[in-house]
Formats: sequence, C-alpha cells, structure tokens
Amino acid sequence: MRKEKKTVEKQIQKTGGTWEAFRMAFPYTIPVLTGYLFIGFAFGVMFQNKGYNFIWAGIMSVLVYAGSGQYLAVNFFVPGYSLLQMVFLEFMVNIRHIFYGLSMLERFQNMGKKRLYMIFSLTDETYSLLCLTHIPKGVDESKFLFFLALLDHSYWILGSILGAAAGSAVPFNAQGIDFAMTALFVVIFLEQWLTSSSHMPAYIGVGSTLACLLVFGSGNFILPSMVCIMTLLLLHREKMQAMI
Repeated sequence: MRKEKKTVEKQIQKTGGTWEAFRMAFPYTIPVLTGYLFIGFAFGVMFQNKGYNFIWAGIMSVLVYAGSGQYLAVNFFVPGYSLLQMVFLEFMVNIRHIFYGLSMLERFQNMGKKRLYMIFSLTDETYSLLCLTHIPKGVDESKFLFFLALLDHSYWILGSILGAAAGSAVPFNAQGIDFAMTALFVVIFLEQWLTSSSHMPAYIGVGSTLACLLVFGSGNFILPSMVCIMTLLLLHREKMQAMI
C-alpha cells in the first residue's frame, strides 16, 4: 500500500510539474500568439490563393515551420523556378537559424529527447523568448522552454489553417499582405530594445547589416551580415554579459 501511495504521489508531482511549466510559459507567449495568428493567417490566405486548401497549409506549417521561408515558398508554386533556385533562396533567407542554433547548443544539451524539437522549432520569435525570458522559480527549465516553443508553433499552425480556410470561403486581395512578416520583425526589434539593458547587440545588428548592404548590394548582403554580426557578438560576448 505504501509503495502504491508513493507511486501515485510521484505521478501527481510529475503531472503537476508539467502543468505548472505549461501554465507559467503561456503568458510569455501571448505577444507571439497575437503576432503569429495574424501573420499565419496572412500566409494561409496567400497559400490558398495559389490553389491549396487549409489542410495543406496546416501540414506545411507543421512540417516546415519557417515563417519567412514559407512566405517565400508560396512564390515557388508557379512555373519558372528551378529546384536549385528554390534551395538557394530558402537557404539564404533561413541561414540566420544556423547562428541561432550555435548560440543555443549549451542550453539544449541537457534537454534529452526534447532537444530535437527545440532545434526544429527555433524561429526568430521563439529564439527571442528563449534569450529574454527568465525561468520562474520552482519550474523545470527543460519543460518550461519546451512549452514556450510548442505554444509558439501551435499558434502558427492555427493561424495558417484559419487563413487558408477563410481565404477559401471569402475572396481576399492578397496584394501586400506579405508585409505582415516584416512588421513582426520590427515589433520584435522594438520589444528587445525596450526590455534589454544593453543596446550593443542592436547596434551591432543594424550597423553590420547596413554596412554589408552598402558593400555587397541588396542581393548578396544576408550571408556576410550574418557572419559579421555573429563574429562581433562573440568578440564582445563577455562585455555584453557584464552589462546584463
């Protein structure tokens, strides 16, 4: 009887720990919820305008989950693009995720099986939350981080399905709707600027991007600017950590 009681108590504690991590993670994801529902909706409308229904929009958001990459991919569903062009353009747009992943290697190291999903779900917005959010006291860190990522992913899936479904029911003019992604990036930048005690990363990011844009041009500046930003951040890592 005592052993059974202890087993039940452990199960309750384990469930409670998971629920507590979910409950504590949700409020931090509300800004992403509002953003992802809108830009996911916009993606769904664009996707539906190419002749695909909400089921395919949901499948793409589950398996691909790359906001700007999915926006770009919509333009590939027309004749004239080769497979090599698609791969190269998607790589250039999403190459920043390589640097996101490198900076999270240590943090994901002890997350067990969750690590694979955390790597897959590392979008711009989720990365921002992982960097800025402090783990609440008494909450399991791996579960808390996992739910931050999972909730963000679910918002994007829901938004894309709703957008595609609405697009099939009501005619939409999708011209200019892809600006929603750019607007979200601006909001994320402003939020980080207002909440961060040090603006050095922002200066490095903006300065490096503008310099590479002037030197390499609008068609080739993404990769050099990412390398430049990562190099400068690593060189000034200790200084920036001291400012936090």
